[in-house]
Amino acid sequence: MAFFRKTGFFLTVAVTICATLSGCGWQSIPQSKNAVDAAAAEVFNQYKRRADLIPNLVSTVQGYAKHESKTLIDVTEARAKATSVTVDPSKVSPAQLLEFQRAQGSLSQALGRLMVVSENYPQLKADANFRDLQAQLEGTENRITVARQRHIESIKSFNDLVTVPPYSWTNGLLYHFEKMAQWDVSAAEKPTVEAAPKVEFK
Repeated sequence: MAFFRKTGFFLTVAVTICATLSGCGWQSIPQSKNAVDAAAAEVFNQYKRRADLIPNLVSTVQGYAKHESKTLIDVTEARAKATSVTVDPSKVSPAQLLEFQRAQGSLSQALGRLMVVSENYPQLKADANFRDLQAQLEGTENRITVARQRHIESIKSFNDLVTVPPYSWTNGLLYHFEKMAQWDVSAAEKPTVEAAPKVEFK
């Protein structure tokens, strides 16, 4: 009888734990993690796409604005810095993410200055290749904004699951995920030296 009572007790405990985990969405946390990873991949893919457009843009501008060497060098150097700062989205610390944002921000500023300079060269503005690159760059900037917002939202959802009961209990028992670093919206791509000029692509 004692054996059956003990067996019944452990069975009850096991059923209770399973019911609790089921009720707390034991699948939700890994699914949310997958959503974060997918959103992160899209963000960094769009940043890479922007970086890939820049050499052709610089080359085109150089053909019409050779005297703007400092601006062109600034863009090239900012691109090199931005592409050298790499992060693992699943393990990134707040400091690493901020460093990445700052590097991308410096590149955004340099690109802004380049677009302002281009206004002084009518032949450059009339160049079909330049107009096409402008359009691609504008579209990429928009996609970066959308992708980053989706990433921010997916990180928030994941962090809520791993830190707020009852789902955090499931995380503590099964997964042991840590809270993920979030984009610093207030400091995101904040200018490090001077304010970036406002640029409207036409």
